[in-house]
Amino acid sequence: MKDRRKLLKRIAWFGGVGLFAAVLIWKALDIANCLPFSGPAPAPSNGAESDSEIAWEVPEFEAVDQDGKPFKLSDMKGKVWLADFVFTNCNTVCPPMTANMALLQKRLKFEGLDVEIVSFSVDPERDDQKAIHEFAKQHNVDFSNWHFLTGYPFEEIQKLSRETFKAEVRMDPESDQVVHGTQFYLIDQSGKIRKFYNGVRPDDDQIVHDVKELLGK
Repeated sequence: MKDRRKLLKRIAWFGGVGLFAAVLIWKALDIANCLPFSGPAPAPSNGAESDSEIAWEVPEFEAVDQDGKPFKLSDMKGKVWLADFVFTNCNTVCPPMTANMALLQKRLKFEGLDVEIVSFSVDPERDDQKAIHEFAKQHNVDFSNWHFLTGYPFEEIQKLSRETFKAEVRMDPESDQVVHGTQFYLIDQSGKIRKFYNGVRPDDDQIVHDVKELLGK
């Protein structure tokens, strides 16, 4: 009888540890601001691009860039561009994503590829021009073809991310952080999203290859 009680206690203890570990893992994923959207096109879980050909059309939007200048979708007409969603107060994925994009920017320029970059702020109330410039300076951003956008209501960028880029955006109720996707998106000359990639672990060779295809090189 004593042995049976000991066995039951051990089973209960291990069960409790397992449940606690599961909660910690889920919380860690949430804090990492990389929860994928549960819609028809989930974000990739590795460094690869999306497996199927897509053509999600980006709707018209209005914003201001890092210098307070008006910026809208028509400014990208006829251009190939990369996009992501970040915010300057982010303490998890945004710094490495931005550093990765900066390295990719240099690689594309080295390859002689004319590509614009657009970073949408998911925290527009706090991301003013000063905050953006300070954040960009920390990550060696070259503004010559990189546009950090803000100046719109949070609800608008939330809708754009969810409905067009298929990635969740929401405030974390337990902190001052914003939960958002970590993808890099490749948009063609007509304003349609063609591929998406893991922005935390991007495959630069694949992205360069896909850009060359769009540019006919």
